[in-house]
Amino acid sequence: MVKYIGSKRTLVPVIVETVRSVAPRATTVLDLFSGTSRVGHALKRSGYRVLANDHNAYAATLARCYVQADREDVLDDATRLIAEFSTMPGRAGYFTDTFCVQSRFFQPKNGERIDAIREAIVRKGLAPELEAVVLVSLMEAADRVDSTTGLQMAYLKSWAHRANNELELRMPDVLPRAAGGKGEAHGLDAFDAAAALEADVAYIDPPYNQHSYLGNYHIWESLVRWDKPPVYGVACKREDCRQRRSAFNSRTLFDATLRRLLQAVRAPVLIVSFSNEGYLGREAMESLLGEVAGPTGKVNTIVNDYKRYVGAQIGIYNPQGEKVGKVGHLTNKEYLYVVEREGSTTGDLLVSQPAV
Repeated sequence: MVKYIGSKRTLVPVIVETVRSVAPRATTVLDLFSGTSRVGHALKRSGYRVLANDHNAYAATLARCYVQADREDVLDDATRLIAEFSTMPGRAGYFTDTFCVQSRFFQPKNGERIDAIREAIVRKGLAPELEAVVLVSLMEAADRVDSTTGLQMAYLKSWAHRANNELELRMPDVLPRAAGGKGEAHGLDAFDAAAALEADVAYIDPPYNQHSYLGNYHIWESLVRWDKPPVYGVACKREDCRQRRSAFNSRTLFDATLRRLLQAVRAPVLIVSFSNEGYLGREAMESLLGEVAGPTGKVNTIVNDYKRYVGAQIGIYNPQGEKVGKVGHLTNKEYLYVVEREGSTTGDLLVSQPAV
């Protein structure tokens, strides 16, 4: 899967085991901020019906590939298309001009192939799930030859070694349909998703500081939308990064926004993932979640240590490549807050299983 700040790669086994232990008869799990769908993918592999949601188009596409699409439905066609696109020569267009010429995220040879393949996908007019699988194949291929530290807020002054490699499409790890039923991928605002989607367990991993995921991964948003938007700044960010702001990225609005969202979620069990670099500390978060749980509900906290993303470990540099800042710390704590709401019966089946 693509490089992603806040990725739950090391936490996935803990999250899956927490779902299993706190709600042993659950079949349906809501992933409200699905991001790369790493968590949703693991839950689907474990047999759960997953309802994934993220308002960014690139994340909704990842979820459509890794959560909604089932291997038995898309494998043959996706394999054929990926083989076809793999032999396609490059042709420079918007992507090459924006991300290889105006900026230096990719070598032009790879940008040209991305342009050609993306235009070919448009011409195919594919069904949504099949289109998502081939788009994810292209996104992940591009991620393997980029020249960043994992964020698209900037590119490296000198080419990363991997940027010299040739773009290589691979079949994503699309899973068979889960025993719990067919998953779903949604691209809704979190509040709309909370109102519309019901589950036995809700996994909630909200943005936790001032950094916007849209700004951090604007290239994937443009690659998926293929709307060829105007851009600004050295990083050639989409113009709408200026307008599409989230209340979760505001220190002053965060507490009230999260409180309102958690109260709206339609699940008796909540698992909330949050970093110690976030706007709310552990004590404040436990207090907030205690209110959500209710007088007879429960809140338990699981603490995990993890390394900070590679850019934070390297340090801070100015545009001339001179180191201008010190690395403050190399590890963070990730908290998993497990909320059993008042009146919930976690040993019972809470959401009826859909027809498979």
